[in-house]
Amino acid sequence: MKKYFLATNDVESTSIKFNKQRDITAEKVLKEGTPLLLDLYNKSEIKATFFFTGEIAEKYPEVVRMILPCGHEVACHGYSHEDEFAFDKMGYHDQVIHLRQAKTILEDISGTKVISFRAPALRVNEFTPKALEAAGFEIDSSIAPQRADSFLSFGALKKLNRLFSPRLPYYTSANNLAVKGDSSIFEIPISAFILPYIGTFMRINPALTKQLMILLDKESAFTGKPVNFLIHPNECITEDDEDTVARRSANIIKYLLAEKLRTRMKLNNLGKAAIDLYEEHLLYFKNKDYTFCTLKQYKNEYNK
Repeated sequence: MKKYFLATNDVESTSIKFNKQRDITAEKVLKEGTPLLLDLYNKSEIKATFFFTGEIAEKYPEVVRMILPCGHEVACHGYSHEDEFAFDKMGYHDQVIHLRQAKTILEDISGTKVISFRAPALRVNEFTPKALEAAGFEIDSSIAPQRADSFLSFGALKKLNRLFSPRLPYYTSANNLAVKGDSSIFEIPISAFILPYIGTFMRINPALTKQLMILLDKESAFTGKPVNFLIHPNECITEDDEDTVARRSANIIKYLLAEKLRTRMKLNNLGKAAIDLYEEHLLYFKNKDYTFCTLKQYKNEYNK
């Protein structure tokens, strides 16, 4: 059975240290974080998918252009990563506007058709499948099945249904990305098994993430489920300038869990340490004869 590894990267201007969007962070993502990931992928001969917010692409178009010579996929991460524009807060029409705006920016910069989407903070609602269809998207990768740490993230209550969502890729329902159905949106889930297989958790607990890696490899060998790893270029930078830490939520519980506790944990192993940890995981799957491809390429293989 052929096994697939999908290296997916969310490119945004979010500062992990200061808990807000910053142009200084975006510049570091452009000049440091993204080049480090590209060097790693080039060295390992890996094709990856990069989800850009329209905002960072608009301000720093070179961050999009730099991935093109390597054959990586340009994908959409919404227009803005600001909390007020979270997709689980927006209605259908606002989502369509944001999606079309971001898609146009990315396609104009890259000269490629953008068909893959991942919601900022993985926050979606019942309007998102139809909004994606209306905006011309074909692939979503916002659902992480059986991920039990969602209570630490924003939009936690609306993510509870993902505990029961399918583990293998599927076409979604017309009003729920976490459920199978007959819409045209193809869901490629982010890998998780109680714990998420993402750069953040890899940095917080490298030893436990290696055990998760082995478990997901065994599952893939048995079921054919692709391994879909999520990382951010802003994890591959360090920020030493002086700035104030932002508070995003007035709710004390959300503030303590989704901001204070989560941010403190997320500061582990940033910069070059994140790249070194990630390289170990890529080498593991390379040695296991996985095929590394973009989401667009995987969808084509799935539909053959």
